[in-house]
Amino acid sequence: MLTSKQRAFLRSLAMNIDTILIIGKGGMSEQIIKQADDALKARELIKGKVLETAESGSREYAEQIALETNSEVVQVIGSKFVLFRRNPDEPKIELPKAKKTRK
Repeated sequence: MLTSKQRAFLRSLAMNIDTILIIGKGGMSEQIIKQADDALKARELIKGKVLETAESGSREYAEQIALETNSEVVQVIGSKFVLFRRNPDEPKIELPKAKKTRK
């Protein structure tokens, strides 16, 4: 689970990356899930876009892809969304540390 500070950090990184995942009128498919999974493994942070011709909205598609790829939705703005999944073997993005809560 990402903290708000980590989400903000990832959002700032996402501003400079290209949109590599596009969902159109064909909707969700195994190919899109595989493409997202491969991209998350290679990059950890990906940006996607849902075209107006798609059946559902960007929030629904982002959450569905996140569920199927075991990633997290960082942000959804309009038709674009950002997903993150840490690569346990070769981490590329160093997230800010989460604060420890006092009990």
